[in-house]
Amino acid sequence: MELPFAETYKIKMVETIRRSTRQEREQWLKDARYNLFNLRSNQVFIDLLTDSGTGAMSDVQWSEMMLGDESYAGASSYYKLKNAITTLLGFPYFLPTHQGRAAENVLFSALVKKDDVVPGNSHFDTTKGHIEFRKATAIDCTIDEAFDTQIYHPFKGNLDLGKLEDVLKKYPRERIPMIIVTVTCNSSGGQPVSMENLRQVYAMAQSYGIRVVFDSARFAENAYFIKMREAGYADKTIKEIVAEMFSYADAMTMSSKKDAIVNMGGFIGFKDEALWKKAQTFTIMFEGFITYGGMSGRDMNAVAQGLHEGTEFQYLDTRIRQVAYLGERLKEHNVPVQEPFGGHAIFVDAKRFLPHLPKEQFAAQTLAIETYLEGGVRAVEIGAILADRDPVTRQNRYPELELLRLAIPRRTYTNNHMDYVAATLANVFERRKEITTGLRITQEAPIMRHFTVELEPVS
Repeated sequence: MELPFAETYKIKMVETIRRSTRQEREQWLKDARYNLFNLRSNQVFIDLLTDSGTGAMSDVQWSEMMLGDESYAGASSYYKLKNAITTLLGFPYFLPTHQGRAAENVLFSALVKKDDVVPGNSHFDTTKGHIEFRKATAIDCTIDEAFDTQIYHPFKGNLDLGKLEDVLKKYPRERIPMIIVTVTCNSSGGQPVSMENLRQVYAMAQSYGIRVVFDSARFAENAYFIKMREAGYADKTIKEIVAEMFSYADAMTMSSKKDAIVNMGGFIGFKDEALWKKAQTFTIMFEGFITYGGMSGRDMNAVAQGLHEGTEFQYLDTRIRQVAYLGERLKEHNVPVQEPFGGHAIFVDAKRFLPHLPKEQFAAQTLAIETYLEGGVRAVEIGAILADRDPVTRQNRYPELELLRLAIPRRTYTNNHMDYVAATLANVFERRKEITTGLRITQEAPIMRHFTVELEPVS
């Protein structure tokens, strides 16, 4: 018989998690003002809020942490991370930061000014937040197929070249500091970008004299999908694919808390020495000295090792198969999801799940609340609350996709946990017609409101 699939790791340490009662969860939600970010971790049974910094590090990564050099300047850990970035990603210059949004803050401080426009593929929340905070505009150039969860397209993260060129023709060169390519594209459902699309975007950018920056948090997962789905790459290693991917970028930001499988860390990669030097000022202002940038030496060692582990096919195959396992279980229960499945999460289509709720009542957040009430599973809304308000009119933006993201931490949960999550969503789906009202906002921050928003049920 054919041998079944099995995880390519074994468990060395466990952490106890507690199953709460529905009555407890009802009270905790009220106390949290119906914002799942406000829940305490011990009030959650299975935590799929994010895959950022929530994975399990390997024994080798933990060993590397014990070798961390905590010197303020010129630590050996800096050079170990520099070597990994140069060898694997091809960037000769880099600046460490404490996480991905800090990398964006440093780089955008050096590049983005008022009235600029930044085209890209469905910019994620912190990316768009940093752009709009600087009174600039993010323009989404993602292909139309990304916004229909029922259409199959192997690379729904791709940029539409026609949309992109329209932006490049419309605005003066000096108002376009960069094109951002997010790999994989989180906001459209963890969807990959093809190598051909990366190549074409880079060629177009060069013809207009505009730099390309990769938002690279899940670059290794993107490389896996290129290997599995794109012609000509089946026999390439992940590391070979990664090297080609980054040959089509001038700079990169990285949240190491994703594909480098660490709890904290980030960095910016540069090919332009002048830009690297310009950004150093902002690293020193916001993060720390340029050879630690908000990270400890032990963290840099863990990131360096994680970059090597995260670009191994065996690890990626195990990780992405678990995501697909959850997706298949949900489909068996007719739960509507974005297809094909993404790399780090399954995205439930809240519009198809709760089609009777008006958009003003935030279907994805309502579904997140119901999922937590049902089984103590914490997920996150990727919809109208996250989309925030138009920075000029201050009116709510209602994106084409209203999604509930089930982000799976790396090497953390078993497939039994995935079965539990699937059963939780299946139970909510069975009683979906009983969910007759959603939520309304009672308090919100002026920007990036989703982290601290307060809500209440619509009476």
